[in-house]
Amino acid sequence: MSEAALEEIAALSSIYCGEGEYELIHGSGVDGLVVQIKTAVGHDARRAEVSLSFHLPPLYPLCPPNVSVSSPLLSRGQCQDLRRKLQEQAAALPKEPMVHQLVAWLQQSGEVAKEGRGAAATEQVEATSGGGGGEEWMAVLTLDHIRSRGRYVKQLKRWTEQLQLRTWLLLGHHIVIVLQGTRADIQEFCSLLKTVKVDVNCLGRKCKERMMKVLWQSPCLSPSPEPRLELHGHHTNRPAFLVLEYQSMSELVAAFQEIDAAELYRQIQTALTT
Repeated sequence: MSEAALEEIAALSSIYCGEGEYELIHGSGVDGLVVQIKTAVGHDARRAEVSLSFHLPPLYPLCPPNVSVSSPLLSRGQCQDLRRKLQEQAAALPKEPMVHQLVAWLQQSGEVAKEGRGAAATEQVEATSGGGGGEEWMAVLTLDHIRSRGRYVKQLKRWTEQLQLRTWLLLGHHIVIVLQGTRADIQEFCSLLKTVKVDVNCLGRKCKERMMKVLWQSPCLSPSPEPRLELHGHHTNRPAFLVLEYQSMSELVAAFQEIDAAELYRQIQTALTT
């Protein structure tokens, strides 16, 4: 397998890190790799869970992956229709790692042919962003290091704006990123971290973020029009991208308490202190 394919596999395991979301089914230098990703298409009552299997042949990404689709909620015909559309999309993409692009395309297009009872009638599911539709998610990431701080922070801010996220970057003994937005946009942010050269290594050469870990992710418990990461008394002034430095763990705890995120800190406390 090419180095690009192996890097993509490593990135996918970090992006789709929810329980049962990602699995490496098979790996062989002769037969290639088979990965399975579970996601959802549509939203609300019309949301359908699907399992996508991608067979990456040894020459991948010079040739596209073979895709199979299964779902307990969709008929065989519907799964075949999704498979055909994914294969067409794969054939149209540049010859570079594309699994995450294909999953994101399916999530965002929301294309599921709904069959009428005893009829071949179909309807298009309304497009929504992300496997959870427009539902707000929060995620907490940690980075191993930031060497080229100006370059790195500038890139994180650019992605925050492009993906319409709210991002809180905490710099100290641990480098922590708190994200809020749709699940698909958060996953895209993680994918960019793993696939774009955002920092420099110890030799000063540009490198990708290979050490990023997702510590926690979950739907927001009670989404509201007000961003949940706003500091009290600063709703109108605070930008969507905020950088905060801390000197001690007590300062980090205090920062989480300031934004009413003490429970969020408790969720990640063990991961930060081990």
